[in-house]
Parts: sequence; structure tokens; C-alpha cells
Amino acid sequence: MTVLEADLTWTGERFEPGVRIAIAPDGRISAVGALSESPRERLNGQALLPGFVNAHSHAFQRGLRGRGERFPSGAGSFWSWREAMYALVEELDAERLQALSARAFREMLAAGITTVGEFHYLHHGKDGADWALDEAVLAAAREAGVRLVLLEVYYRTGGIGKPLERAQQRFDGRSLEEYWRQVDSLAQRLDPSHASVGVAPHSIRAVELEELAELHARARKRRMVVHMHVEETQREIQECRAAHGRTPMELLAARLDLDAGFTAVHATHTAPEQLGFFLNSGANLCLCPLTEANLGDGTPVLGRVPRDGLALGTDSNARISMLEEMRWAEYAQRLAREERGVLVDEHGEVARRLLAAATLGGARALGVRAGAIEVGAWADFVAVDLAAPELAGWTGETLLEGLVFGASERALAGTWVGGRRVHAREER
Repeated sequence: MTVLEADLTWTGERFEPGVRIAIAPDGRISAVGALSESPRERLNGQALLPGFVNAHSHAFQRGLRGRGERFPSGAGSFWSWREAMYALVEELDAERLQALSARAFREMLAAGITTVGEFHYLHHGKDGADWALDEAVLAAAREAGVRLVLLEVYYRTGGIGKPLERAQQRFDGRSLEEYWRQVDSLAQRLDPSHASVGVAPHSIRAVELEELAELHARARKRRMVVHMHVEETQREIQECRAAHGRTPMELLAARLDLDAGFTAVHATHTAPEQLGFFLNSGANLCLCPLTEANLGDGTPVLGRVPRDGLALGTDSNARISMLEEMRWAEYAQRLAREERGVLVDEHGEVARRLLAAATLGGARALGVRAGAIEVGAWADFVAVDLAAPELAGWTGETLLEGLVFGASERALAGTWVGGRRVHAREER
């Protein structure tokens, strides 16, 4: 057993001194508190938080950084970026996909992210090799040392009632039978201490309604989480209304038995009353504020989000920073609502609510026992350098707010996954 102690440790309510954490050989927390065992590792001048949980990522899109910003004159950001993404897809083979994914995962660890939900849809090789690129993502996660939930995407149409386009052929789920064979094969091969698999119907424009309902039912019967892009663009909503007479969110409410195992990603253009109904069902919402702003999609107008219903993701990985995702989740609501404090917890505090979204909310959405420093959870942590210039002047009452609203990754000193340090800040 390993015992770890920092100057301060986040207990779920506040930073507290004198907290020792016992880590079992399997990488889980076995005890927390004023333990009699002496710490094997003493983190002097540091505060310890649960590791951040990134509920939505497309790791290969790390290769678009810089390229996705070069929009043709007069073109909309989303659709111009989409063309750049398809051009990158045409270039990628398994070796390059693994290298790009590993780079993204290492950058996540440096940003304090210990678990990532990889919404993975680039399945097939340039040479036509079936499902060959799934293994490349798994290998990248093992190489980097990040905890992975592979959200295996099912993608069948290039729009409602439309065939797949050329680049989309490499996303093809082929059939429900072939898809489930691949999911089962992946689940059997994964090391459960570091990886698991979930089910991801891509979107209402990429999956037929009957197959969506069957995917969801089979996944929940197996206790697998289900993630899906929902109402990311106005065009998606308009085409869905034209084809089905309802919005995507209305169809989900009517067709699926929603619960905590379902996560809608974005919901950028969901009507507030529909979003409220969705969240009150117990399902989760994952916001990706930096990507949503980068693409000019907009931001959903939130009401009072249930305590456990919000998660955060880095999506396109144009910038990997859970600290920025947290603050911009709140800033976007201030802009949309012309008021402060939409995202508050039961004590009326914003920073704690945002931290919960970046930890507990993401863990709930991914079905992982993480996001809290408590017995039974994975020993996944991020350490904060209390001497960081960005935090100068902190007190116990202001430390969290200073970190969330005023700091960058320069204030992060190290990252642990399963009790093992996987990243340490380089001193310069």
C-alpha cells in the first residue's frame, strides 16, 4: 500500500490539511483521512485534486490545430472546418493516428486530465482494413498512460436518408451485427483497470431511428454508457424536422428510455424547455465550450442544471485545457443570459460546480469510478503548485476560485493515474 499526502487535499467540500490517501496495489483508494501510516510521498507546497475527466474527445483532430483555422473567405466556420477534417481523415493511417492520439493524450495528462472519453469513429484503414484503427487509439492510450473509455461510434449515413460520402466510408459501422462483434471483441481485450468501452451512435443524421433505439437498448442492457452528438447545428434540427416532424431531442425523449447512462454532447441549439426535460430525466449533458466557440456554433442556454448532470469535454482538441473549459462554460452562460451564476452548486458557489462538472460529472457520464478522492475510487489525481505566480495571494477560501478562474496548466505540478505518477511538470 502507498500513502500520499499533500499540504492540502480537496475533500469534495473544501481544501483540507492533514489528509492522507492510502492507495491499494490495484490502483484504487483504500483509505482517506488522518491515517496513522506515514506517507511514502509527501507533496510539499502542493494541493491535491481529483483528476479531471474529459467526457468527449476526438483525439485525431489534434492534427487539425492551425489547419482548421484557415477558413475560405465568407465560409462558415463549422462547414469549412469540416472540410479540413475530412482532408485529414484521407491522410491518416494507423501509425499516424496512433502518434496523433498519443500526442493528444499526453497533452491531456499535462492538463490534469486522467480519464478521457474518446468518441472514436475513424475505424477502417486507408487500405480497407476493417476496424484496424480502433487498435491504434487503444495503443496510444496505453503509451501515454491515460485512463480510456473508448466510445465506439456507430455511423451509417451521410445525412438523414443519404449515403455516406467518400471520406465517411472509413467511419462506416457496416451493420449492427458487425458493430456489436467489434464492441464485444474490444471489451474482451481491454484491461479493465485502465480501459473500458461504451456505445456511441454518432448523431441523428448518421444513424437510422430504428437502429438508434436498438443500439441504446442493447447497450443499457449490458450496462454500457451511450453518448451521442445532439443538436450541434441548426441545420441538423431543420433536416430532422423535415424528415421526422420533430427535433432530435424530441425524438430521443420519445424513442429512448433515458437515464444516467445516456449523454447528449453539445445540445447547442436545444430549446431551454426541451433541455430541461432531458436533464430532469437523469441523463447527462456534455459541453465542450472551447470547440463550440472555435467553430462558432454557439452555446446552449442553460437553466438550473441538476447537480450531477453536467460534464465537460475537449472535443476537437484545438486547445486542451480543462481549466479553460470550466471557466468558459460559465462565461458563455453569462453572455447568453446576461447574468452571472447560472452554473452554481447547492451552496451558491460557481467554482465548485464547475469542478464537479470537470470531475464527478464526467465520471458519471463515462461510467467510471473516478472524479472524487474517496474510498473505492481510482487513485487519479492532479497536483496544484501553491507557489505558482498565477495563484499568488491565495487563501484556503479563495484557492479553488483562483485556480478555476485565474490559472493555466503552469500551475499544475503533476498527474497520477491509478496511483502512478504519469506526468510531472518540467521545471525551466
